[in-house]
Amino acid sequence: MSTTTTRRSFIKQTALLAGMPAIIPASVLGQNGNVAPSNRIVVGGIGLGPRGREVLKSFLSQADVQFVAIADVQKSRREIVRKTADRHYGNQDCKGYRDMREILDRKDIDAVLIATGDRWHATGSILAARAGKDVYSEKPCAMNIAECRELDEEILKHGRVYQAGTQRRNVDNFRFAYDLVKAGKLGKIHTVHAGIINPENDQPPLPAETEPDPEEIDWDRWLGPSPARPYNHRYVEGQWRGHDGLAAGYKILEWGSHTVDLCQWAADADGTAPVEYEAQGGTINARYANGIKLVMRLAGFSNEGNWLGLGTCPVRFEGDQGWVEVGDHGKIAVSNPDFLAAGKPSEMAGTDPSKNVRDFLNCIKSRGKPACNSTVARYGHVACHAAAIAWKLGRKMRFNPATASFIDDPEADRMRSRERRAPYTI
Repeated sequence: MSTTTTRRSFIKQTALLAGMPAIIPASVLGQNGNVAPSNRIVVGGIGLGPRGREVLKSFLSQADVQFVAIADVQKSRREIVRKTADRHYGNQDCKGYRDMREILDRKDIDAVLIATGDRWHATGSILAARAGKDVYSEKPCAMNIAECRELDEEILKHGRVYQAGTQRRNVDNFRFAYDLVKAGKLGKIHTVHAGIINPENDQPPLPAETEPDPEEIDWDRWLGPSPARPYNHRYVEGQWRGHDGLAAGYKILEWGSHTVDLCQWAADADGTAPVEYEAQGGTINARYANGIKLVMRLAGFSNEGNWLGLGTCPVRFEGDQGWVEVGDHGKIAVSNPDFLAAGKPSEMAGTDPSKNVRDFLNCIKSRGKPACNSTVARYGHVACHAAAIAWKLGRKMRFNPATASFIDDPEADRMRSRERRAPYTI
């Protein structure tokens, strides 16, 4: 081919010689705002229920994403996602699978969106990393302290990009609050407050029912690495929360995986965790080695627990020169509006995953670390799990973040891990 021949003219000449039409769609060439297929990130989904489908919208809205497959042990949910993707692209190309391994075995898939229940998040993410996939995983990202370490180590070992669905680091008002801390406008930070919901002990098992046809609901695979138990339809309809082995951390991680993560950020503690924990009712007081206090406090949709009522998942950062509080409503409260409110962003819902998804996709291309990477998730979740154990055992505890173990407390140490049920091991 002559060095002066363009790529387009070469394609045209080749097509004419082959007796094919010479018109090449702009979408194939990456023109008119389209992204060429060779430059798209090919994504598969694993276990996409209501929250997963909400996150999927953010993936589908990106021009450089092609969503091609869904694995779900529930046929009805699998079909909802498959039809959603096909409707979006105007084709019938999205494949549905019962077993996530069929997605992980596909060489054309670059990344996976994991939004199963808690029990599968870490195990599925590790298997995906071993299969060479980048991972966006909903929270809580790990069921216990040991899984937090395993998850981070496997992601790093295999060189994968990982983004936790703790999206608030990429939500404008939460980032604004952090920027106030980073700029020193609050002075020296002494206390960070994380909103949590009321901790609760595990609920009793639901009564046994006849297992469904595995083609409709694969119950054994739904349970995955969690302990075996009899089937009940309410589990698969979303009522698994609060049950031993199915949900993480006595409900502390429901909000804490978001809010403690933000407090870790503000306390400059992304590579560590508090060294002391003590529960007092629904409040858990913790302390970092540098003296900063972490207070996990009950918070609701209004000013419960002395919060200002800025929405779910509120956080408050306090320094010796001022404070800032933010929550999911997108509002921002500060101690000195004249000084601290300058440049305040427009309101953005804290539950919006769109910027978190875009951050993940950008890092897939650059091979950089997203805001909510596996190491960030590791230590924020460790702090939550340690707090949950302190609450459950009802005593003050000392903790070594370097070894992720409790000091002089064998009973607490035994609660740091749990063996995965065969054959769903790693």
